[in-house]
Amino acid sequence: MRRSTVLRFVLTGLAFHCAAASANEAPPAPLRPVATYSIVARDSATGELGVAVQSHWFSVGPIVPWAEAGVGAVATQSFVDPRYGPLGLELMRSGRSAQEALQALVSTDEGRDVRQVAMIDAAGNVGAHTGEKCIFAAGHRVGEAYSVQANLMEKETVWGAMATAFEKAQGDLAERMLAALDAAEAEGGDIRGRQSAALLVVGAESTGKPWVDRRFDLRVEDHPEPVRELRRLVTLKRAYNKLNEGDERITAGDLEGALAAYREATEIVPDSATNGEAAFWVGITLANGDRVDEALGFLARAFAQDERWRELIGRLPASGLLPDDEALLQRLGSAK
Repeated sequence: MRRSTVLRFVLTGLAFHCAAASANEAPPAPLRPVATYSIVARDSATGELGVAVQSHWFSVGPIVPWAEAGVGAVATQSFVDPRYGPLGLELMRSGRSAQEALQALVSTDEGRDVRQVAMIDAAGNVGAHTGEKCIFAAGHRVGEAYSVQANLMEKETVWGAMATAFEKAQGDLAERMLAALDAAEAEGGDIRGRQSAALLVVGAESTGKPWVDRRFDLRVEDHPEPVRELRRLVTLKRAYNKLNEGDERITAGDLEGALAAYREATEIVPDSATNGEAAFWVGITLANGDRVDEALGFLARAFAQDERWRELIGRLPASGLLPDDEALLQRLGSAK
């Protein structure tokens, strides 16, 4: 959908009617509440934007959190209309503030009384809406460069606890948003229980490569403790981010930088968390740097997770990832 088309829909009061497949098709009637509590936020130090959410609903990740680097982030929940996500981002991309974008969409939505939506733009402006018919306990709190919102809570204190936790938490944006989710659970959370969770963090500016812009894009579809599982995945993603950084440094010819990144990856999580992946590639990088004695220890750690890593050693020379040196390959493959 072109930017000019979206703006025309909003300005003529037809955004939600015309955003459907047909210009005459009304939005679907809300049937049941999908999401329970979430946070949208901007990191003042890095400019990163993010959304984190937990719900007693299967696979909440595809419908509640939306974010675009250099543009903004949206959480759309309660009797959710997912179109608030892409339309909100489109309006913010066109220059509207988060408050303006949210008001434009809410004002044209016949289901506004059962919606709960929060938006934040790249400048840190925040807009939030809790419809008067959202199921008790429901509410939101807007702070500096963040908003927390919840519905169907056991207590009215949940979103306040989320705000306090976020403001006091240390670490990067992902860690601080996880602290807000933890606080919601500790306060009683959703009266129905819990099932799924998601976290999305994007960079401050667009690189033109969405896969690079997404620092974290993680979903727990169905789990008895989704926030705890989401935290585990965030930690694992930190390790793989470092592995990716190492790959990039290798490509740029920075061996020492690559080794530093790879080593950091092995320190973030145990070898079992990556099934030996991190340890293996540290070993291969060291071997390529004529540091075979150091490489053997890392390779042995990988082999301890899965013996098939030994077989992979012999396949790497054909791809230029190891010298075609039989003595070297045998030495590496025999690491214990």
